Amino acid sequence: MRPRKACLLVLLLALAQLLAVASAQDLDEDPSREDATEEEDEEEDDEEEDDLEVKEEDGVLVLNDANFDTFVADKDTVLLEFYAPWCGHCKQFAPEYEKIASTLKEHDPPIAVAKIDATSESALASRFGVSGYPTIKILKKGQAVDYEGSRTQEEIIAKVKEISQPNWTPPPEVTLVLTKDNFDEVVNDADIILVEFYAPWCGHCKKLAPEYEKAAKELSKHSPPIPLAKVDATAETDLAKRFDVSGYPTLKIFRKGKPFDYNGPREKYGIVDYMIEQSGPPSKEVLALKQVQEFLKDGDDVVIIGVFKAASDPGYQLYQEAANNLREDYKFHHTFSTEIAKFLKVSPGKLVIMQPEKFQSKYEPRSNVMDIQGSTEGSAIKDYVLKHTLPLVGHRKPSNDAKRYTRRPLVVVYYSVDFSFDYRAATQFWRSKVLEVAKDFPEYTFAVADEDDFAAEVKDLGLSESGEDVNAAILDESGRKFAMEPDEFDSDTLREFVTTFKKGKLKPVIKSQPVPKNNKGPVKVVVGKTFDSIVMDPKKDVLIELYAPWCGHCRQLEPVYTALGKKYKSHKDLVIAKMDATANDVTNDRYKVDGFPTIYFAPRGDKKNPIKFEDGNRDLEHLSKFIEEHATKPSRTREDL
Repeated sequence: MRPRKACLLVLLLALAQLLAVASAQDLDEDPSREDATEEEDEEEDDEEEDDLEVKEEDGVLVLNDANFDTFVADKDTVLLEFYAPWCGHCKQFAPEYEKIASTLKEHDPPIAVAKIDATSESALASRFGVSGYPTIKILKKGQAVDYEGSRTQEEIIAKVKEISQPNWTPPPEVTLVLTKDNFDEVVNDADIILVEFYAPWCGHCKKLAPEYEKAAKELSKHSPPIPLAKVDATAETDLAKRFDVSGYPTLKIFRKGKPFDYNGPREKYGIVDYMIEQSGPPSKEVLALKQVQEFLKDGDDVVIIGVFKAASDPGYQLYQEAANNLREDYKFHHTFSTEIAKFLKVSPGKLVIMQPEKFQSKYEPRSNVMDIQGSTEGSAIKDYVLKHTLPLVGHRKPSNDAKRYTRRPLVVVYYSVDFSFDYRAATQFWRSKVLEVAKDFPEYTFAVADEDDFAAEVKDLGLSESGEDVNAAILDESGRKFAMEPDEFDSDTLREFVTTFKKGKLKPVIKSQPVPKNNKGPVKVVVGKTFDSIVMDPKKDVLIELYAPWCGHCRQLEPVYTALGKKYKSHKDLVIAKMDATANDVTNDRYKVDGFPTIYFAPRGDKKNPIKFEDGNRDLEHLSKFIEEHATKPSRTREDL
């Protein structure tokens, strides 16, 4: 039996070897497989060669993300057009551009003229800040020069030839560069100047830079010129601290050295228009009674009018100064008309504040009048305006929320608010219900708001699925939100809701992720429901990072912040924590989030005065130094082995 088994085993082994060899030969010698692989490789090579090859269409070179840098590397001057295939202006410009290419080809030496499809070559479009079509740029030794002239053959060729000259250098920046040595001298002497506080590494600042410089050029031609300036806030830290710069870029308008927030656009024409408007007088003269009547009948905002005999009145000058302080938030008017004074039932030397007709009610005066004399304090005028610019029940909108509705507690009633003619009656019906309650709670601010305008807020309040046409909420001083239980809305239910809040018997609504079951890592995770118990713990120092999951700076900080948590893990009186501020409520308004990441140190025993980390260097060394400087008990750190 054994010899037969041995022979059988030998035969099986031989058969297996034969099969293996055949299989290998099949793989090595299958011509279709080999040809397919070679074809794929050839196709890839052809595609790469196609991308790298600089083709020509109607005399214009075609550049892309792959061949651009190689092509321009040895060129002194290159004319570039960024276009979109569907753009009507680009199609109209194409024949002119082809003529330009033909002419510059004959130049001595020839000048390359190229075009780039900005919709497909997105890397180049982003690199050169292309935001419209066509965008024309001239490369001089690799540096882009914006072309801002007309799109004519003669003007473009002339500009390209000028830049191609060997001794051509870019003109100096029109934007002024300010440092601690010249800041006060320049700013204090200017009637108006716009100053940008920037950080060299900030992406938003880099995006703003070319628009800012273009605006500076345009405004330098204005009569009188309006200067634009910039400050490197990372180098001029004292200036940044002096003007409360906490994010980049921060723009401020200065009038004779006095700062005001800039709330305008951030592109060339927007900046230009905004600054021209800001450079004018803060109050506009009203000449005709009809203008005032239109303000009241069709207006959507408070009417502020100073009534004076002449521009030489001391009270008029004081009024202008006060208007300057508030011009970002309100529209100011003045008049020297006796007819308007008679209509307003005031004598000269008065400030009149009135609401348009749609906001007037029997529970509040038709107008508020302040006497302005030469001795009146400017701050008194400002305070009077701020006190009387809101009606008893106003219309809260996204456009006015941050400026007008900051006073808390704020009672908001949400429904389909529409003051146009067809819907005004329904809107006023519900507003009248709110007025009946508002008159009895003068210490609170009341407003109606369109539920669609504040859909996210309504959702966070848990009211988007209430099933009611009208809902209400209260926003308090500490940032907490209270929702009225869904019920048929009338003045009685609203009154009961506000009264219960006043007694402190309402529970706040807190947007919060689930409380983590295991929270023993080096960085403690905070959610809306645990913000008070962790961050506001009076017995512990807490460093809290308020972040957004989509924020690139936050992702970059994450490993550093984890290392920081590990470094201080042994310190029982110190907590390193983080919270997703997009998914959780910050339940204390002292911890404002004005960008991501925002980092605060909450010292034990003084939680109402958190210290904001404002150093641009978010590395382990600087964060550790920040903690050591502010820790209640200076701690000796023990590095983990």
